[in-house]
Amino acid sequence: MLRRYLAKRLAVALPSLLIASLIVFTLPRLIPGDVVAMMMEEKAYAKDLEEMRAKLGLNRPIYVQYFEWLGRAARGDLGESLWTRRPVLEEIGRRLSVTLEIAALATVFALTIALPIGVLSATRQDTVWDYVARSAAILGLSVPGFWLATLVIVLPAIWWGWRPLTGFTEFSKDALAHVTQLILPAFILGIAAAAALMRLTRGTLLEVLRQDYVRTAWAKGLSERRVVLKHTLRNGIIPVVSLLGTQIPQLLGGTVIIETIFGLPGMGRFLFDAINQRDYPVIQGVNLVVVTFVVFINLTVDALYAVLDPRIRY
Repeated sequence: MLRRYLAKRLAVALPSLLIASLIVFTLPRLIPGDVVAMMMEEKAYAKDLEEMRAKLGLNRPIYVQYFEWLGRAARGDLGESLWTRRPVLEEIGRRLSVTLEIAALATVFALTIALPIGVLSATRQDTVWDYVARSAAILGLSVPGFWLATLVIVLPAIWWGWRPLTGFTEFSKDALAHVTQLILPAFILGIAAAAALMRLTRGTLLEVLRQDYVRTAWAKGLSERRVVLKHTLRNGIIPVVSLLGTQIPQLLGGTVIIETIFGLPGMGRFLFDAINQRDYPVIQGVNLVVVTFVVFINLTVDALYAVLDPRIRY
């Protein structure tokens, strides 16, 4: 039954991925600016510009370019950068691990903060702890991550002459420095996700705590810890898993600004530079990789959902 359920979800995901590829290919070409003019520093004659467009294959109808690109992408070829002439897949491979590490650390921080505080806030409803947790969650949702990251860099430098680590150290050279430099960016990136997950955890647990079977567990004299962890948390965590599936793509998208602010050579910064240069193959390749990850994450969340609640399979 689980395999059939996942097969149905996969059948739905494939058309979504195809539609996303069309959007990924089309939108970069709507960005104002001519990449050929930028490459030739706007000093060339019209004839030279047309020759360069023909050389890059940008003078053909857009639908022809799309189907040709889609065919290569299906074979694992995302083309070459218009500026560096290097394979896009190779460039992404060099930067993908940094972005995934930041997103993974941000997810860990979000869950580590959200679940305990959400459980505490639900089990201590309308107490001081509950009000503090709810206020902190609203603040976390209200403060933009890029603004907080800027403050973390600027204010300590002004007040104490200290600034967090910027730049990048490879893991092979210094493992401790590599992990240390990612902690602060990941923490800032995970704050908004933690706030959203905490609010949902609190709300769903409050609803589950009012169910009859939970009151029966209390009446049997079970300890609070056992009631919460064994009887309440599993059912209350199901909507949180669904929300987490939507938060992870947002974390991946948030790395664009965070990597730029902290000088980390991940896919987000790579995409930012490509947009400024109108490097269409890079923009398309990065977005297609991100979309593929999002589809895979959604399939994983659907599988977890079916494991936690077997009724979903039917």
